[in-house]
Amino acid sequence: MRLTVLNSFSRFELNVVTCPKMSAAGPVWPRLQVLRALWALLAVLLAPWRLWAIEDIQKCSWQVALNKFQTIGKNLGRDRFFYQEPLGTVDSLFSQPVDSRFDLNKEYLIFPYFLKINYSCEGESSEALVRKGYLTGLKPMVLVTFQSPVNFHHWKIEQLQIQMEGVPFRSKAEPCNAEVCVMSWYTPMPIKNGSVVMFQVNINGFLQRTRDDTLQFTVGNELYELIPRYFVNAPSRPLWYTEEQAPVLILGGIPEKKLILLTDTSFKDFFLVELSIDSCWVSSFHCSQASFTATIYDAIATESTLFIRQNQLVYYFTGTYITLHEGNHSSGSWVRVLANECIKKLCPVHFHSNGSEYIMALTTGKHEGYVHFGTITDGRVSFELLPRRWSVCEGIQDIQLPVASAEVVICSITWATFIADNYSLLLLVEIEDSKKYFQVVSYDLVSDYLAILYTIPEFIPDARGLEFLTILGTESYTNHPMVPTGMSYNPYNNLLFIWGNFLLSSYNTENYIYLAGFPKEQSIKYLVNSFHGDVAIVTETEEIWYLVEGSYQVHKLFPSKGWEVYISLQVMHQSSLHAPNETMVTLFYEDSKLYQLVYLMKYKKSQLVKRLVPVEQLLIYEKLNNDYLLERQGGHLTLSFTNFCPFTVMRLRDLPNPQIYTRQELYRAPPPHVLDPSGLHNEDSLAVYQGLLYYLLWLHSQYDEPYADSVRDSTWRWWKNKKQDQDYYFYLASNGRGTGNMHIDMASYEKIYDLKAKYELPKRIFLDKGTSYSFSIFLTARGHSYQAEPGREGTTYQLRSQVDLGVVLADPNCIKVVVKEKVFVNYNSLLFWVTLSDKRFCFDQGISGHHLMKTSILVKVVGSTGHCFQDTHQGPRMQGNLMVPVLIGCPPGKRLAFDTTYTLEYNRLKNKQYFDCVHVDPEIPCFFFRDIFYPFFLIQDLVTGDSSSFQGSYVLKVVGGGPTLDTIREYSEEEIYRFNSPLDKTDSLIWTTKNTTTTKDSVFNIMSHQSLGIEWLCLENSPCHDTVPQSFFAPEFFFKVLVSNRGVDKSTYCDYQLIFLLHIHGLPLSAKRALFILRVSVTVSVSVVILYISCCLLLPLTVKACNILRWKINNIITSESYYTHTSPSKVFSSPSGTKSGSNLSVSSHGISMVAKEKAAASEEALKKLT
Repeated sequence: MRLTVLNSFSRFELNVVTCPKMSAAGPVWPRLQVLRALWALLAVLLAPWRLWAIEDIQKCSWQVALNKFQTIGKNLGRDRFFYQEPLGTVDSLFSQPVDSRFDLNKEYLIFPYFLKINYSCEGESSEALVRKGYLTGLKPMVLVTFQSPVNFHHWKIEQLQIQMEGVPFRSKAEPCNAEVCVMSWYTPMPIKNGSVVMFQVNINGFLQRTRDDTLQFTVGNELYELIPRYFVNAPSRPLWYTEEQAPVLILGGIPEKKLILLTDTSFKDFFLVELSIDSCWVSSFHCSQASFTATIYDAIATESTLFIRQNQLVYYFTGTYITLHEGNHSSGSWVRVLANECIKKLCPVHFHSNGSEYIMALTTGKHEGYVHFGTITDGRVSFELLPRRWSVCEGIQDIQLPVASAEVVICSITWATFIADNYSLLLLVEIEDSKKYFQVVSYDLVSDYLAILYTIPEFIPDARGLEFLTILGTESYTNHPMVPTGMSYNPYNNLLFIWGNFLLSSYNTENYIYLAGFPKEQSIKYLVNSFHGDVAIVTETEEIWYLVEGSYQVHKLFPSKGWEVYISLQVMHQSSLHAPNETMVTLFYEDSKLYQLVYLMKYKKSQLVKRLVPVEQLLIYEKLNNDYLLERQGGHLTLSFTNFCPFTVMRLRDLPNPQIYTRQELYRAPPPHVLDPSGLHNEDSLAVYQGLLYYLLWLHSQYDEPYADSVRDSTWRWWKNKKQDQDYYFYLASNGRGTGNMHIDMASYEKIYDLKAKYELPKRIFLDKGTSYSFSIFLTARGHSYQAEPGREGTTYQLRSQVDLGVVLADPNCIKVVVKEKVFVNYNSLLFWVTLSDKRFCFDQGISGHHLMKTSILVKVVGSTGHCFQDTHQGPRMQGNLMVPVLIGCPPGKRLAFDTTYTLEYNRLKNKQYFDCVHVDPEIPCFFFRDIFYPFFLIQDLVTGDSSSFQGSYVLKVVGGGPTLDTIREYSEEEIYRFNSPLDKTDSLIWTTKNTTTTKDSVFNIMSHQSLGIEWLCLENSPCHDTVPQSFFAPEFFFKVLVSNRGVDKSTYCDYQLIFLLHIHGLPLSAKRALFILRVSVTVSVSVVILYISCCLLLPLTVKACNILRWKINNIITSESYYTHTSPSKVFSSPSGTKSGSNLSVSSHGISMVAKEKAAASEEALKKLT
């Protein structure tokens, strides 16, 4: 991750240095008239806008510090980046601002850290400046860039940025009764899985928390005193690390101490750590050691692992980086490797490849002539002894055996360089038989093949005043022997440097150029490469030299007259970054700028500082000191200068929008609006801001649906359900009627697709197959620089400018460039159109962002190197040399998606119908089995937001499926072949097509957007055959479909692979199951008919029988009732009463008559029925 602080208002450009504040006091100038004139001229040149006389132009800068959530506003200094996981949720705070359009059902976590932002100017109070900036509307904009991880197998390769806004927060360190007192700006510090590098605020995985809740280093004990003897008169040493991947840098070389300098801010601050290693001394017959020292000689930092060498021992330590690794791969303590080997040197590998980092250890003793090749993957370290069959020395003897004149006495590998593009090693080998000489040897790790590429001349060539000399073997030589000590390789331009008491360069490792500008009396100790066209050289006597790649002139920066002028000016300004006595600790590049780590010895306090080496300024001073002429005019001397720059103005024009080439994804994430009149935020609003950023990153990581979205912005799912209420929420907030004291405008959280070019070439560009990058260069020539030349036919004349533009391609077999020139005679200017294109055949297919080929283009104005400079608000900048790294392959951020919308429309058009599923799933499209299926796909660019129809070829396979979503299973390789191959003879095909194009082995069909469609078969032995319906509706099946263009598509370098679910309904039944269902259906139908007929025929008889039965039942009941009533009347009759007896007699007679009438009626009814 990279951190950049910007300003919202141009008038507050306080993050850059415009011009230092000048002082009238200064040193006593030399009494030479020439130097007096030189100082005056320098003053004029350095202040083209007359800023030299302005006293109020000050040196101002931003300060950024990391603070934990618990320490914001307390001014407790800077916290270390230790915690790597969110602390907890802030869902309770999100329930307060109910008038905001976000989903309350989601989980909002907070990051453990904030960034505290201040700025200060020399001579003014930082507190007053911050307060003034806030009251005048200053809003710092913070741009966080997440660096892609090394291991692309775990995490997606992407170039992601988030632009945030610093919010004002009142300090709580001191009591204050005013509304605005001491304050600072704060912004959340987001954390993303797979990214640990920000260059200014990096995650430090070499810390641990103690019982008293303090942090301490796991690699050793921190020392708090910088003793002068650690640095004074100690030689400088190189800073080795994996480019753009190492969050923590280490530097050894402290004499007689097992100490290292450790930093997680690129030496903006640092720690002195005493390592917890044994410091043992292992000496044996095979590994003799003359003396013992505790000094850490070699130190190399990778993404998560540190390597050191002490004496002949090698140790490594893997830090705790849970955002990188799936598990905790921390070492816990220093691990000694290659225990039985005698290691004389560690060689770094500056670039990672194939998901791993590398390191090389050179041996002596019993394994002299071998290289231990180390591989670091996810913090796990492994070494392999190379070459595999025999040593390099034995291989050289075997190659030179026919021409060998004497037996080899000494053979030793001096340096090793790994070239990842062809997976080979370049070895610098010292050989001594009858004489001593050096050879450049290549070893192929794949084929185990060893080859001698070049034999370095025994003596330094005699250049005879030339700046460079091509080594052809016919040149004359001096008496100074060539003693090479190391090599440096730039994978972007294939430029190899061999250095020692000389400097050789080569673009193909076979033909070499001797750079005569470097003195043979000096010896190079180490070389520092920016990998963007600049090289710095440090000699054994601590001299600093500078070289622009592609040129042959070597410039001496220190010590030099230009350096003396620069130091004199710094003394005038009373700079705190310089002292009379100082020792350079190391020299390194950061963001293409050269920096020194210097130990300053001052009277009161010595300190270790990081300072910029003003290369352009030093070259200007040196140029003015050399390119002047004294002429006598009358009675006085006149000073004149010669400007060797061939142009006066150089501008870049017609630059395309950068995102399509830089692949930089950018989100804008503003803070919530607080409704407090003061505009100051509190802990709740900062926590809500944290939660919003966390969920934004979560949405970004989850945006990987296989189906094409109409909106290609991952944030729209956040607030799409409340978009219609946007104006209402804004009305409440703008009128102060919102709840929760804050308002969140979710529409302002968006992805930016239309970034504009900033009149400079991008840091790097990505090219897909056949794509191109174009721009133009406008040059205004110095003086009259045109001449007439005959035309092609010799009859006409054309103007030709003496200002020439040259282009150097690192790989002309892979890329090409076309330059067109237009001359503007009236303006004394030229316009060059430059178009860089890929040649379409230098890279195989790869996954998006994986295995990219490194190359570059160098555009230079002939004669401009070291002579042309442009004045900017950040100081002078070199002009005339434009080096752009180019990455060829499948760019990051591209993906293949199933175009459901167009597929449905086209299928409806071709099939004249469309039957959707009964139960519609909006996420998974549904198609009818009997319709021809015409699939279409989109290439979605997640960086630019563009979508285009995929016009290439692809192979479609059904790799899984099931009748329901819960029963989907993966198919084996053998099943995939049977279900998809047209060669299958087992009646297992799921689908077929009328296309006749197949893969080279005729195993699978090749499809395209012009294919004739897919016909679903589901043959007898296929999994979708005889699918049992899950309901009363027709059977359905879910197919898991794989679409890949690997090996069949020539339109792109991208290896697209898409897996999605396809819902097919209306599947037919098998013949057996259909016959069975028919039989059952017929049986049931016939049974129902027979039952109906039977019921119709038997119903009258049944009714008659029922009536007879009912009559008989009624008759029996009536009879029983009659006898029941007559019998008791006789038994219980009373003899004493005449009246009673007559009444009972009448009653019995009435009952008898009624019974007879009912019997007669029943008989009559029975007769009617019969």
